[in-house]
Amino acid sequence: MRKILIAGNWKMNLIPADGAALVDDLTARSGNWPDVDVVVCPAFTTIPAVALRLGGSPIQLGAQNMSDHDSGAYTGEVSGPMLLTVGCKWVILGHSERRQLFGETDTSVNSKLIKALSLGLKPIVCIGETLEEREAGRTIETVSRQLDGSLAGLTREDANQVTLAYEPIWAIGTGKVATVEQAGEVHSAIRSWCKEKFGAETAGWMRILYGGSVKPDNAAALLAHEDIDGALVGGASLKAEMFDGIIAAAK
Repeated sequence: MRKILIAGNWKMNLIPADGAALVDDLTARSGNWPDVDVVVCPAFTTIPAVALRLGGSPIQLGAQNMSDHDSGAYTGEVSGPMLLTVGCKWVILGHSERRQLFGETDTSVNSKLIKALSLGLKPIVCIGETLEEREAGRTIETVSRQLDGSLAGLTREDANQVTLAYEPIWAIGTGKVATVEQAGEVHSAIRSWCKEKFGAETAGWMRILYGGSVKPDNAAALLAHEDIDGALVGGASLKAEMFDGIIAAAK
């Protein structure tokens, strides 16, 4: 059985005081949560304040990005060792906003992934198609290409440490959400790709999250699919009541 993972991507929101208050609210609600893994990924400047609030909380800490270098003349970058120093265990890599707005490629995501694994960080690697690619019938082709590039060179042991997140770009922040059938079809294709690449055992172990306008009212149906192992949540993760509702849907 794969344990459900619910991860909140706060994006460029919440100053330290607001992030700490949100975590306090979530922790107060956590007594009723099902047995799932919960991760929050604040903006870099908010990570330390959140980390201070997580002692005794079931919530784990992650970041939204990282450099593939440990240190050096890379102005504006944050390294994996820096993330470890402030208590991060997880890191999101290759989010569509990073790919679309900041020019990240499968090759650069792969480089970051290899670095994260070498440091013991738990990566959540994002993949997904545009509306144009979906309407052209190229969804599986696009996702497979991203997997080929982003996970290039990984061993089975490496792959066992990776979580994937399928996020159809057309559903991120738009209010649109893939139907359970649409999401499930892609998740099943991703698991088949993993089986072919890394073997049945690793494919059976790897968690594949869905992301794209996930909310309490659609989470239960999505999480009920046998190949959907959790959610990468954007806007709804900024409100304790909504994020709590998504976590509760994992029951």
